[in-house]
Amino acid sequence: MMGMLPMLRFRQTATILLALALLASSAAFASPELARSKNCVACHHLERKMIGPAFKAIAERYAKDDAATKVLSEKIVKGGGGNWGPTPMPPQSTVSPEDAETLVKWIMSQQ
Repeated sequence: MMGMLPMLRFRQTATILLALALLASSAAFASPELARSKNCVACHHLERKMIGPAFKAIAERYAKDDAATKVLSEKIVKGGGGNWGPTPMPPQSTVSPEDAETLVKWIMSQQ
């Protein structure tokens, strides 16, 4: 039984470390799924304009803007218009500020 104790501790430690790694990286992996679950893909596509601009076009436009995460997160939650044409971005009341920030970080990684 004593020989099994170190193996059990190793497995527990490995499981905990794996869970922490998955939690830490879940925002990066969850963003495409989050975009689908919040219905962003009804108006936006990764590479081509639909009703709204492509995610890649947004990333390119705001690439050098240090305030992009804050500005775009607020636009997701509160809505906005005039930056990409006549169709306004309606407020997304089902998107929390935290989810909006996660989405923006993922969008900005698409450049």
